[in-house]
Amino acid sequence: MTKTMRGNFRLETFWVPAATGEAPVYSIALTNDGDQPISDFTLCVSGPARIDPAASVEGGRLLVRLSNHAEFAPPPGFVLQSGETWTMKAHGMSYHPKHWTDGANAGYVVLADRSAVPVTVAPTLAKGDNAPLTRGAVVYPVPKVAPVTVSIVPWPEKVAVSGVIAPPAGFDLRSEVIEADAAAQAFAKLAQALFPVEGIVRSAAEGGFPVSLAVRDGFAPESYKIEFSATGVTIEAGTRTGLLYGLITLGQILRAARQYPETFTFPAAGEIVDAPALGWRGVHLDVARQFYGTAEVAQFLRILAWNKLNRFHWHLSDDEAWRVEIDAYPALTEIGAWRGHGLKIPPLLGSGPQMTGGYYSKAAIREIVALASSLGIAVVPEIDVPGHCYAMLQAIPELRDPDEAGSYYSVQGFPDNCLNPVREETYQVLETIFDELIELFPSKIIHIGADEVPLGAWSGSPMALARLNEVGGKAMADAHAARLNVVTNTHGADEIDGSGAAVLQAEFLARIQAFLASRGCVTGGWQEAAHGNVIDKTKSTLFGWRTVEASAALAGEGYDMVVCPGQVYYLDMANSQAWSEPGASWAGWSDPEKLYTFNPVEGWSDAQKRHLLGVQCCIWSEPMTDRGVFDRLVFPRLSALAETGWTLPKRKSFARFAALAGLMPILYGIYEKP
Repeated sequence: MTKTMRGNFRLETFWVPAATGEAPVYSIALTNDGDQPISDFTLCVSGPARIDPAASVEGGRLLVRLSNHAEFAPPPGFVLQSGETWTMKAHGMSYHPKHWTDGANAGYVVLADRSAVPVTVAPTLAKGDNAPLTRGAVVYPVPKVAPVTVSIVPWPEKVAVSGVIAPPAGFDLRSEVIEADAAAQAFAKLAQALFPVEGIVRSAAEGGFPVSLAVRDGFAPESYKIEFSATGVTIEAGTRTGLLYGLITLGQILRAARQYPETFTFPAAGEIVDAPALGWRGVHLDVARQFYGTAEVAQFLRILAWNKLNRFHWHLSDDEAWRVEIDAYPALTEIGAWRGHGLKIPPLLGSGPQMTGGYYSKAAIREIVALASSLGIAVVPEIDVPGHCYAMLQAIPELRDPDEAGSYYSVQGFPDNCLNPVREETYQVLETIFDELIELFPSKIIHIGADEVPLGAWSGSPMALARLNEVGGKAMADAHAARLNVVTNTHGADEIDGSGAAVLQAEFLARIQAFLASRGCVTGGWQEAAHGNVIDKTKSTLFGWRTVEASAALAGEGYDMVVCPGQVYYLDMANSQAWSEPGASWAGWSDPEKLYTFNPVEGWSDAQKRHLLGVQCCIWSEPMTDRGVFDRLVFPRLSALAETGWTLPKRKSFARFAALAGLMPILYGIYEKP
């Protein structure tokens, strides 16, 4: 247990960027607001900001650096008196901070008796930008006059409505077949959960307007048709999901007409005919860097459904944590799901000295998967291998080559974070894990990551080097061995094309993909899964995160592609380049308009487009300690992505979208303060 003492500590950090004309420097100041002096202590700080291992530190010493966790000591004999401040200046960052959430967001002091005391952390400030720091979703006001008379996001294929009736109190849903009844029940639960007091679904006794649901032949799986009259509405579709989407459209129209009757109407006649432009309309959520409880994930899924998004890519493991219960290996969650002072995984990304984290039990996963299925959403689990496995290897250290020496480092600063591709134990463990996952996820799409394997991976493993000598030759093996103990912190650290790491990873991927195919599964992977061109293209899906051009090239090679370029579709990227905006910008930045107007297949040939499955936005959670930051980064950009996936390019209009976006729900209800 973490002990505490009477006392107060305050941490302030300040960044001087090179653009100011000064040498870049990161200042860290600890103030003792308590009533006792302290000596023989260390200060532990976590980012996202990462101090470079080779940084020079004025006023202190860097003792430990594990990714964004850093431990500092003051000069020998230093005493921090009550009311005084100790300041260090670090010259050397693994990447230069660009936004206030890049800086330190958690810290604690370890005293001489080894007890840990949390500190209050102020947001990092930067020289040259004094704008107020922002959090909470940007408010998109509904205008007095909108470009359209009905509010629907994403915008349908055909809207031909006329006339006006008073907005109904709610809808009395009428269905006569099992599929229609299931859609009605799913919509009723969805509306109740998102808008609990609005009574969108209600009986005729409470004034519910008749809505008849009918299953008809001739509809594509997610398409639907709505017909309006003064006495009722009819929705037709070929599937439960099509009917649900029709009801969601109807619910959006009703909410807008009730809340903004001067702007929007409820039609008295006409029809809406609708179908999605793309089959894969996805959202990726990283729950390894920050943990989201089952209730949060469930509500997030409901918001996806309200946007007619149909894939939930659940990033369940990474260097920082393992989040899924596996019966065969309880240590994965006993050790890998928790961070804290003195634990195998230290505080990272905003977690303090106390034990924090969590994981999803199998019962919780079944609950989430069932909810998603009722909402027309397929859940795609990701276990990121062979890289990004620091947490997994802390839980099962036996997976390392017992004779492995030295270290290699990932681009995020984690040492020795890759599963060994030569050891048979690696495949025994992974096949057991994947078998348990397959039983939980009926989508039969298992994402295996395959991204950001460090250039020096396995360079100290005799087993790996022996195998590399066999398949790549002595020169390649010798060159790879020379990469041992080379600290890499830049975005070239994972550029492994043609390297020994790529050759070894290709063998690993071929075997894992063949195993998943034997279980009837499609293998998902980030675009690095194409290294070596060894996976079966007919049983794989790649996710192109680097550039549209790279995705196009892979599509041209015959890989089925989901397009999610980090420059635009990574929702952890900030809304602008301003320091006052939260998020990151290592890949770029994109405000809602930039994301909305972005063409994910610009320059693609017709042959390449035949391998386009769809689009996906990715929520990486490094900056998301503050849920107000989550709302600001995710909304309304999530809805902008939804419209790209659903609405034909010729039917898109950002002016219309901006007029309607304010009616869409957000997860935590935190809006920017005026």
